[in-house]
Amino acid sequence: MLERQREGIAKAKAEGKYKGRKPTVAVRAEQIRTAHAAGEKPAHIARRLGVARSSVYRMLESVSGSE
Repeated sequence: MLERQREGIAKAKAEGKYKGRKPTVAVRAEQIRTAHAAGEKPAHIARRLGVARSSVYRMLESVSGSE
């Protein structure tokens, strides 16, 4: 059964139908950076944009870590 499942997933990927979940924070990264630079707290940013607070912190850390 698992073998057939893997074959089906491989076929779907080859056809471009198996893409996974869309990233929510990556799409809003610029909004998050702008709001944080304006002094808005991460918890408020998360609530306003409808994303997880941990995702906001993770995105901000990846930005500050790469500078």
